[in-house]
Amino acid sequence: MNKLPIIKNRHRISLARRMALAAGLSTALLSAAPAMAEDSMQSAGTITMEGQGSVSVAPDMAVISASVVTTTKTTADGLAENSAAIAGVIKALKGEGIEAKDIQTAGFGIYPRYDSVKNSSTRQPDITGYEIRNGVEVKVRDLAKLGDLLTLVVESGANSMNGIRFEVSDPAEKLDEARKKAVEAARHKAEVFAAAAGVELGAIQSISETGVQMPRPVMMRAEGMMMAKAVPVEAGEETISANVTIRWTLK
Repeated sequence: MNKLPIIKNRHRISLARRMALAAGLSTALLSAAPAMAEDSMQSAGTITMEGQGSVSVAPDMAVISASVVTTTKTTADGLAENSAAIAGVIKALKGEGIEAKDIQTAGFGIYPRYDSVKNSSTRQPDITGYEIRNGVEVKVRDLAKLGDLLTLVVESGANSMNGIRFEVSDPAEKLDEARKKAVEAARHKAEVFAAAAGVELGAIQSISETGVQMPRPVMMRAEGMMMAKAVPVEAGEETISANVTIRWTLK
């Protein structure tokens, strides 16, 4: 007689538990819905674009490379003659306002000269004399003086002109301009693609510089300069460029 009420109570308890579980599950699903919706909005995808920016810049400095070449029977006599000649070149340059820090010795060497007529497979050819070379590299920071300085170098004793190298003394500021243009170019392309796809650009996920091109020294040969009283020179322009790769989220 007492068992039936007990069974009913157990049935009531089981039903209450199931109702509580169902209510808890509904609440969890409702609380998770905004987060799921937010994740769905954030997972619209990404877009990656490359951009390049470049800036043209005129070289503002030149480097003259010249030498004195002396041929002599003995090294002692030749070295004295050569040293006096290169000293005259350096003195003339300093007299025109070129600072000592902008004059550097380059290409010094003593080379034997052989008798090619008496060349034999059984003995070393005879040394008939020596060639002595001593050169200077001169930084010209005022390009307006370049033509006159070239003439001065030749007239003061240099008899071998190796060439002229044009350079940009401080390209860092121009490189930053190129970097900004590269970022702008990448963003422009990304906006065009996003608009065509019916989405918008979100936050930047990553940005990296993938390449930089700096001005390379331009060498100009100076053949025939020994007879030229006025040397016309043109520095032209150099290009500084930068490449970037940027990834955006889409929304």
